[in-house]
Amino acid sequence: MTPKPSDADDPLTWAREHTPILRSFQDEYGETRPLENHTVAFASHLEPKSGVAIETLRAAGAEVLFTPSEPQSTHGPVVEELDARDGITAFAWEGMTDEEFDAAQHDLLEHDPDFILDDGCELIAKVHADHPDVAADVIGGGEQTTAGITRLEAMEDEGVLEFPVYGVNDTPMKHFFDNVHGTGESSLTNIAITTNAIISGKDVVICGYGYCGRGIARKARGMGAQTIVTEVDPRKALQAHMDGHRVMSMTEAAEVGDLFITATGNREVIREEHFEAMQDGATLANSGHFDVEIALDELEAMAVDVTTPKEGVTQYHTHDGRRLNLLADGRLVNLTGPYSQGHPAEVIDTTHAMMFIAAHDMLAGDGDGLTPGLYNIPDRLDRAVAERKLETLGVSIDEMTESQQAYGKEWEHPDSSF
Repeated sequence: MTPKPSDADDPLTWAREHTPILRSFQDEYGETRPLENHTVAFASHLEPKSGVAIETLRAAGAEVLFTPSEPQSTHGPVVEELDARDGITAFAWEGMTDEEFDAAQHDLLEHDPDFILDDGCELIAKVHADHPDVAADVIGGGEQTTAGITRLEAMEDEGVLEFPVYGVNDTPMKHFFDNVHGTGESSLTNIAITTNAIISGKDVVICGYGYCGRGIARKARGMGAQTIVTEVDPRKALQAHMDGHRVMSMTEAAEVGDLFITATGNREVIREEHFEAMQDGATLANSGHFDVEIALDELEAMAVDVTTPKEGVTQYHTHDGRRLNLLADGRLVNLTGPYSQGHPAEVIDTTHAMMFIAAHDMLAGDGDGLTPGLYNIPDRLDRAVAERKLETLGVSIDEMTESQQAYGKEWEHPDSSF
């Protein structure tokens, strides 16, 4: 059967079919439009799944201004499709330079959004640093990444945060699923597609054992890799050890690793001293939000020649004849490589649903009286999204009986046999 032109030409069709939670919000709020008269700024990786999140905000009544959170992950057809719609304005295009990316974000902020849904704290940091008059009128925001939460915590510690922000990243529905399963699968999938090299049997070094690193390590071992974890936190290092991974310092791991994947949220995790110890043919990839985890300047400085043996792979030839392969220029490997499509739609559906519900709660729900600061998203909202997800999967769970609910509130437990 020949597809309908609207289905064939709409770049959001496939993502829409695999994001049932967002579609349920469109159905529920399409008539009542609770976000009417609000302007929501949305910064994320502009690919089809983000497109469904943007159209969900618009269906609920918001005027939406959108921009990338990383210039090289923008899909042109998605931007063009959304920008053509009434009430949605793009500050983005495919192939943006870093300078154009920065300018576009400032341009968006000059259009006075009153709510910000952010990725990496890109817009929230800029509105505070360079647009204080706009920041003064922002009602609130939501942040979906570990890197963004780190920046927000620093802003709160300095007392400069001007409005309340829900830390969506730290909710169970985000870090248990998106960070673990989304980052884990998408990073390894795109590494395998880009390199066309096997992961099974390789010594794979995962730098950082937060939720993202944990997911990468778990999925890599499931693919047959010999997993090694590096950490600076003794508790996370012990957790990695108890989970069955080898734990080493980066100095030790550099000598034995075949594939290195950074997921720490910090800078210069792999640097010159480590490059010098690596084997010929070692491959480097980054799954952190910013391209600072691999010390690119030091890698370039020690190279006597740089080639591109395959699209998405930059090969650095060292003075002693070794070749070190860098994927996606050290940027997010699951989003900026030539074949990258980001997290699986079924997983990112829950994250974007949490972002939508964060906006809804502050603009039209119970979170409208919050003072400036970084907040955990209410447990009731997290549970509500989990329940929607289970409904879309056709999965049933138990409910506690009245006596079980009462038992959980008692401290004496009079019926106990102890």
